[in-house]
Amino acid sequence: MWLRFSAVLLLAQMLTLPVLHAAEPANSGAAAGGADGTDGAKGTDEPEAIDRSPRVPTFPIKGDLVGELGVYETSYEDTFAGIGNRLALGYLELVKANPGVDPWLPGEGTLITLPRQYVLPDARREGIVINLAEYRLYYFTDNGVQVYPVGVGTAENPSPLTNARVTMPLESPAWYPPASIRAEYEASGGFLPRMIPPGPNNPLGSHALLLSEDGYLIHGTNKKFGVGMPVSHGCFRMYNEDISRFVYQVEKGTPVQIVRDAVKIGLSRGEVWLEVHRPHEEYTGEDRDRLWQQVFTEVEAFRANHPGVQVKRAAIELAVDQADGIPTMIGERVTQMAADKTVDDKTPESNAEFEQRLYF
Repeated sequence: MWLRFSAVLLLAQMLTLPVLHAAEPANSGAAAGGADGTDGAKGTDEPEAIDRSPRVPTFPIKGDLVGELGVYETSYEDTFAGIGNRLALGYLELVKANPGVDPWLPGEGTLITLPRQYVLPDARREGIVINLAEYRLYYFTDNGVQVYPVGVGTAENPSPLTNARVTMPLESPAWYPPASIRAEYEASGGFLPRMIPPGPNNPLGSHALLLSEDGYLIHGTNKKFGVGMPVSHGCFRMYNEDISRFVYQVEKGTPVQIVRDAVKIGLSRGEVWLEVHRPHEEYTGEDRDRLWQQVFTEVEAFRANHPGVQVKRAAIELAVDQADGIPTMIGERVTQMAADKTVDDKTPESNAEFEQRLYF
C-alpha cells in the first residue's frame, strides 16, 4: 500500500512539472549570428557579450537531496544523445531513467524523464566532486550545487580515485598525447602525431582545467557522443558548451575529489532517500547481486548512524531492481534524537502501523 501511494505521489509530482517541448529553443551557449562571435545583425558593429553563465541550474541543498525531476517532450528527429547535448545531460543517465524508450528513435511526442534530482555523494561539499559511478560532476558554490555529466575512464584505463586541485584553466588547448596512447594507435595501424593543435580535430575540445593529478584534465571534446559514459583514457570529458563556461567559474586551487559511489543514501526533511546506479546500459544478474550487497551494507551503516530511522525492504528492493539513478524514498525518521539536530521533528506513528510494515 505504501509503495502504491509512493508511485501515485511520484506520478502526481511529475504531472505538475513543466514540460520542455522539442520546438523550444535550447540554451546552447553559442551566440547566434556570424562565426566571429558577433551578433550578425545588420547595421551594427557591436559584438554580443559572451554568455558565461552556467547551462545547468544551481540547486539549493536540502539535507542530502538536491534538484527535481523534469519532463521533456520529444520531436521525431530527437535522440537521447542529441537531447543530452542540448540539455546538459548524459546519454546513459537518460537511458536508465527512461526504460522502454528507444534512445535512438524515441518518436514524436514522447514524454521522457529528465533525471535532475540527486542524492549527494559521500564527499566533502566543497569545490568539485566527480562520482565515477554515476558519470557526474558536482560543483559546490555559495548558493548550492551544479551538476554536470562527464565522460570518465574505461575499465582498461580507469580514472583515478584521488584528491587533487585545479592548477590552471586552459583556452583552446593543444593536446600532447602520451606515448601509451600513440602506441595504441600504431598497434591498430593508425598514426597519432606528438602534438594536435587547437581546432575541431582536437580531443580536448575548446577549454580545459588542468589538475594537480599528473596527466589528468577536465576538458571538452570533439565528440558529442560519450559524455556521461566510460569512454576516456582516464580524463574527464564535458560538453564544449559546458566546459567553455565552467572554466571561468572555477578558481585556481579549487579542490577536486574523485570518488566511486554507486549507492548513495541520505536524509532530507526527515525522509530517507536511496539512489542506485548500475554500471552499464545493460543490467546483469551479477551487477544486481553486487549492488544488493553494497546496498545492504550502506543501509545498515546509515541506520546505525541515524537512530530513529525506519526503512522499508520492499522500497529498497525496488530501487535495486531498477538501479536507474533516480532517488527513491525508502523510509523516514520516526523519532528525533536529542543529539541529532540535522532534520525537523517527525511525529511517531503508532505501534500498529509499524507492525504492518516489512522493515529492512
